[in-house]
Amino acid sequence: MTQTDDMQLIAQLRASDPGEREAAFMQVVDRYSQRIYWTVRKIVVSHHDADDVVQNVFLKVWNSAGSFRGESGLFTWLYRIAVNESLSLIRSRRTGLFSSLDDGGASFDRIVSSEGLFDGEEAERALARAVGRLPAKQRAVFTLRYWDEMPYEQMSAILDTSVGALKASYHHAVTKVEQWVRQDASGADFFVPDDDADRA
Repeated sequence: MTQTDDMQLIAQLRASDPGEREAAFMQVVDRYSQRIYWTVRKIVVSHHDADDVVQNVFLKVWNSAGSFRGESGLFTWLYRIAVNESLSLIRSRRTGLFSSLDDGGASFDRIVSSEGLFDGEEAERALARAVGRLPAKQRAVFTLRYWDEMPYEQMSAILDTSVGALKASYHHAVTKVEQWVRQDASGADFFVPDDDADRA
């Protein structure tokens, strides 16, 4: 049986019938929760935080489905909520996990070692440490482009930022990340994709 397309799911999410609405919501969760979780996880790092953010995302979807105007696709709407929730979590902390790396990244390493986010590969940890030092929105831009391989046009709809500004932000992020990884005493050289490469 083929899955209901997104437009029909949106219509069902707005339905007055509670059973129809709940069934549509469960399909949305089933279809998108894993993808959203991993995007959020790479932004906020901690599994516990990512779980909290994802729960908040779907709570907002449930509560605001009636006001969704359909000006963007369902996927774009969900990702916009997920990125905004991730950024809100990061900004709400006076002292974030990555606000200072005075401990040489030990706090980060404790989390990734205990949760296995980067499979213990030192190059991956060095990369993630560097990304963690980026400002919150730049970290989201890097995550969507580098790890999720998202086209700039789609990122523009999600982040409500022009394609040109996103390309500039990603370029600056890549430059910083490359520099920090090279300076990381325990890091290793790695390849960062060219900003102009279209991976759509």
